[in-house]
Amino acid sequence: MAQKRKNIIKRALMLLTLVFLFFLVFAGRVVYVQVTKEVNGQDLQAMAESRWTTTQTLHGERGSIYDREGQALAEEVQSYTAFAVLDKEYEGHVENPEETAEKLAPFIGLDAAELQEMFQTGLEEDKFQIELGSGSKYLSLSQKQEIEELGLKGIYFRTEPKRYYPNQKFASHVLGYTERDMSEAKMGLELELNKELSPADGSLTYRRNRQGIPLWNVNEQIDEPKNGEDVYLTIDSNIQTALEQAMTEVEEQYNPNKMTAIVANAETGEILGMGNRPSFNPNEYESITNYTNYAVSDRFEPGSTMKMFTLAAALEEEVYNGSGEYESGTYDVGSRTIGDHNNSRGWGRITYDEGFIRSSNVAFAKVALEQLGPKRFFQYMKKFGFSEPTGIDLPNEADSILAEANELNTAITGFGQSSAVTPIQLIQAATAVANDGKMMKPYIVDKIYSGTEEQYSYEAVPESSGSPISEETAALTREKMEQVVTSEDGTGQPFQIEGIDVAGKTGTAQINDPNGPGYLSGEDQNIFSFIGMAPVEDPSIIVYVAVDRPELEETEAGSAPVSQIFNPVMKQSLSYLNLSPDDVAEEQVYEEEGMEAEDYRGKQVEEAVTKLEENGLKPIILGAGNTIEAQYPAAGEPLIIGEKVFLRTKGNIEMPDVTGWSLRDVKRLSTFTDLKLDHLGSGYVTKQSLEPGAAIHEEGYLTVELKRSEETGSANRENTGGEEGEQTQEHQQRE
Repeated sequence: MAQKRKNIIKRALMLLTLVFLFFLVFAGRVVYVQVTKEVNGQDLQAMAESRWTTTQTLHGERGSIYDREGQALAEEVQSYTAFAVLDKEYEGHVENPEETAEKLAPFIGLDAAELQEMFQTGLEEDKFQIELGSGSKYLSLSQKQEIEELGLKGIYFRTEPKRYYPNQKFASHVLGYTERDMSEAKMGLELELNKELSPADGSLTYRRNRQGIPLWNVNEQIDEPKNGEDVYLTIDSNIQTALEQAMTEVEEQYNPNKMTAIVANAETGEILGMGNRPSFNPNEYESITNYTNYAVSDRFEPGSTMKMFTLAAALEEEVYNGSGEYESGTYDVGSRTIGDHNNSRGWGRITYDEGFIRSSNVAFAKVALEQLGPKRFFQYMKKFGFSEPTGIDLPNEADSILAEANELNTAITGFGQSSAVTPIQLIQAATAVANDGKMMKPYIVDKIYSGTEEQYSYEAVPESSGSPISEETAALTREKMEQVVTSEDGTGQPFQIEGIDVAGKTGTAQINDPNGPGYLSGEDQNIFSFIGMAPVEDPSIIVYVAVDRPELEETEAGSAPVSQIFNPVMKQSLSYLNLSPDDVAEEQVYEEEGMEAEDYRGKQVEEAVTKLEENGLKPIILGAGNTIEAQYPAAGEPLIIGEKVFLRTKGNIEMPDVTGWSLRDVKRLSTFTDLKLDHLGSGYVTKQSLEPGAAIHEEGYLTVELKRSEETGSANRENTGGEEGEQTQEHQQRE
């Protein structure tokens, strides 16, 4: 009995031990799972998270590209892709494939039979839905709505972002493009600034129940997306539009091999417009034939436009004698004979100034070689920036090729052959002539804005590239360039613009033969160009135009297509920058016939008015006080008889009646009163957005409509001081 009890106790202890061991193992496993959160290599926490937690991608938008006024040139927009549901168990499927194909095909670029075959194939393969080809992708809202109006069952749309260029063929080589889904940037600023423009997607993580419904009172985890930075250009859309229109007209009329044109701010180096032909629509990048931005990526022998820099260098070195004479026609340099552009006939014995006006190759071969010499001449080529890229903020800027500094190359480069440069280098060099000797580095990116940081990550500052010539030399060079346009013997006569004094230089460049040594031969196998600036006394705008091998009529000169671009673009550029032809004429008269403004601050209104009227000036009183607190123009500024002088007193300012005022006077009013001015047209004010007597508030807005006097039939011109000249006969001589 005792033995039996011992056996029972022994078994009980063994069982208890086994249970205890099992418990230890189980507890250890539980602790291990709790600590490691793994079973058989599977992450239990991840499995639970995946079952009960959902993560959604939050899309970051690609940055936009804007013009100088904030108008979008490239932006991300919503687009739509059409697809068809074929599953007959789905209530809204395609019920009549033949009819659907017939109606839908024209809207997505397919043939009806082709679309019907796509439906049939999808049905045979038992597909739930099918895509409808490339023409059904990236549809605009209006295209989507047109398809929806067809009332087709089984046709649906999904939304997806795409890159869109609202102005079509507009500075396309500047902007470049991306794939429609923005997966890859291809060229232009889209590629150059891809890092800045690219966004970073974020995410939203939340808990859900078995039905997928988000749980309440559970904290969401949000990783905010970061939108790409926005880029603001120096491009002026008004100027760029004028440039594109003029180039399109010339392209249609003359069918040139290629063209390029640049508009720049002479004082800052800002690029206000840049265009090329052939061009392209970035929204339809499959059809691009020309990927080259000729303005920065194409180098060529510039032709006679180089003579302005040879002239400036000789003037700076005080070796140029404009009244000195030479024998035109031909000039022997070693074994090479240089001839003038009129089949080497020349014009007999003429002065060097006349040689510049007539664009004599012989004159500037002699100036470069005999007056400057190879060493000094090529030193100035480097000073003018022709030895290295400008560094403009555009991709693929080409290097120039300066010839070796020997006697022959000096003579030939002096009139624009032998060495090759880029259009943007010519623009940079021309700023030295326009900007009183100070050469400005060209740039096209004005600023970059980070919405994430709510601040500008980059802001451009005008940058000097050197001072190759003095202020006096620059002024004298412009004076001689003006004669190229105004003289009856000048090659630049077609570039005369009524009411605007233009200084410029024509060019006719030969083209290297790609099939052998030498240049292309034959009628009009040249690049015709012109670089001009205005107004002459203090240039605001520089425009360069080059047209490669246009198809000219027998009676036409190469300047014809070039002037059809330069003239309207220069005129409209000055107008859009609030410098109309009338304003330019006024400024010139003021300088010639002016007096200086007195200091009227602190004086009584009645006393100031009397004094101004005695001097033939027109006081404009702003405010209701008795004492002058501020004035415009300031003391010491130039005035002429009949000019308006603005006097500020205490009290609220009321809007004067500006009907009949020139744009110049309205600009002065807006500056003095901190009004933001917008204007339509040119000439004299006929309408104003602020009625006379209305209160003027700081940073308010004023819009005026202007018309020329001949349009209104009125004689309300004030203070023009100039006469409208007639354009001289068109000069047909070619360089």
